[in-house]
Amino acid sequence: MARTYTTKQGEMLDLICFRHYDRRQAGAVEAVLEANRHIALASYGPHLPRGLVITLPDLPAPRQARKLQNLWD
Repeated sequence: MARTYTTKQGEMLDLICFRHYDRRQAGAVEAVLEANRHIALASYGPHLPRGLVITLPDLPAPRQARKLQNLWD
């Protein structure tokens, strides 16, 4: 379920994603930017203003890396 987050003065989107998505989600910043197109997050620059309410969408589960098998084993 998507959550909302209210920014603090000077926070950066990548740090918000890093904390919210437990340091593991590739593509999280892009997903948050897409989910918040209506407020144009990118137009604020690297530091967000205080009190901006953004949506943090659910992301798909990370893919499991497949174990490679050698033909000669």
